[in-house]
Amino acid sequence: MTAGAIEAHRNGIVTACSIVANGRAFDDAVARLRDAPSLETGVHLTLVEETSLTGIALPKSWRSFLPAYIAGRIKLQQIIDEFRAQIDKALDAGLRITHLNSHQHLHALRQIHVIVLQLAEEYHIGFVRRVEDRGGRERRLAIAALNRLAGAGVRCYTIGVAEAGHLTAARVVELLDFVEDVTELVAHPGIGVTGYAHWDYHWERETAALCDPLVRQAVEARNIERIGPSKL
Repeated sequence: MTAGAIEAHRNGIVTACSIVANGRAFDDAVARLRDAPSLETGVHLTLVEETSLTGIALPKSWRSFLPAYIAGRIKLQQIIDEFRAQIDKALDAGLRITHLNSHQHLHALRQIHVIVLQLAEEYHIGFVRRVEDRGGRERRLAIAALNRLAGAGVRCYTIGVAEAGHLTAARVVELLDFVEDVTELVAHPGIGVTGYAHWDYHWERETAALCDPLVRQAVEARNIERIGPSKL
């Protein structure tokens, strides 16, 4: 995944990527990112699918996380400790962290969103993703629910959330018509990704789309300024 983000940064429109501190490829990602200092890095806070850094059992997906969370089997203090451990691991690796978001957008849940904002303030991290998606044509009910959960933070729209992992150059160009004020394009570029076949993402195709000269031309034609989260 990191290789795709770096490729799309060097030869495309990407300005920032996010790292899973408890992911299986963390060390490889850190090594790659050290060679791409202009690509801003954030922490993709993770409460599902990967292995906890603090010893708590992480569910397989949001579908199993939500019932456990609502039932109180996952305590807020456990979430705080796990998120702090993930941020600390990224910082201890020498990464400059400019933003926070989360796997499967679980930080959109109200109480978890408050925790993430508090941690962002504690660690002087200036940007937390707010999912307020525009222009999506897939998973409309799910995206509508995420939009309703949009909490406090830097006012920012998103595009691509519903289709990330399946974006083509033509679709990215279409989504640019929905850019307004500060807008984050959410994508999943990758090169040689293994171990995540269940996501059914078109990693290489999305990397190519983000590097397509037609996309860059469309960005420039619309006078869209590409910035990283640190500029917000």
